[in-house]
Amino acid sequence: MTTTDRLSGVLYGSAYGDALAAPTEFTRDLHRIRSEYPPAGPTDLHAGSVTDDTQMMLAVGRALLGTPTLTASTAEGPLRHEFGAWLHDPQNTRAPGLTCLRACENLEAGGRWQDATVTASKGCGANMRVQPAAFIRDADARAGYAQLQAALTHGHPTALTAAELTAETVRLLLDGTPPGALVNALTAHAHTQRGTYREDWLGDLWRVAGASSPAAYIRQGWDEALHVLQRLSDATRAPIPEDADPCDFTGEGWIAEEALATGLLCFLLSPHDPVNTLRRAAVTRGDSDSLACLAGAFSGAHLGLHAFPADWSARIEYADELARQSAALTQKAW
Repeated sequence: MTTTDRLSGVLYGSAYGDALAAPTEFTRDLHRIRSEYPPAGPTDLHAGSVTDDTQMMLAVGRALLGTPTLTASTAEGPLRHEFGAWLHDPQNTRAPGLTCLRACENLEAGGRWQDATVTASKGCGANMRVQPAAFIRDADARAGYAQLQAALTHGHPTALTAAELTAETVRLLLDGTPPGALVNALTAHAHTQRGTYREDWLGDLWRVAGASSPAAYIRQGWDEALHVLQRLSDATRAPIPEDADPCDFTGEGWIAEEALATGLLCFLLSPHDPVNTLRRAAVTRGDSDSLACLAGAFSGAHLGLHAFPADWSARIEYADELARQSAALTQKAW
């Protein structure tokens, strides 16, 4: 059963993971990470500062809260506005992704969003910010919104499918799906959606991306998602040593489908210990803050906000907005 504590855990958990793992994002040497944060890697928020991951997640949350009815025509405007505000935010100094910057500049110039997006990109910026979409209870609206918020900046089909699967993972956990059943549930979801191009949300994006048909466009995304889900399934069948790098099994997370798979793997390695989940994501050679951001969302959805250290909620950056959005999104009835 979904509880307010677990709903709050989604946004807070994401921000906690982002802050805890941010210092190790560009450190590929695991020995160095453990030496700098003994004995086995970071387990605290340090200064509590977050990166562009949390900033963009909050932008999506604000856009969603400003969307009274969920359709592409009503959702596009608030997303454009919030992405533009993020682009010019004086605090947008946290190593933002080049794809997000370029696409937001294109969006600001006007015209159709399908012509503004970066169609070749499936970077993890597409799904490290999608968590608010998981608050949408209607499955079709949740999928459409998750894909649209990704597509405005990342037009590759796998960016869209990875964003949908990330939101679906959080929703499954909120609805009580056991962690051990997630990979099979996501794989089944991917198979059922493999032929579904959401034209009402995406318009002619497939044509702009140069695909031969809508079905061929989205099928590529689902096939790549299914491939990484198979890698994840294989990884969960045998014990993974504590000192192993999760990136060795499911990828470094710079691209969207690998960010989902490796973030989820970090959660599945210790589903009842959220701090250890975040530590596992931080002690990697990959995109550690994005991996921990997603892993934190999964932990929060499963265990709730109370499972994290109590003092973190006052120390995390954007604490007031995290509290406001958590409460407001919980009250919405989409």
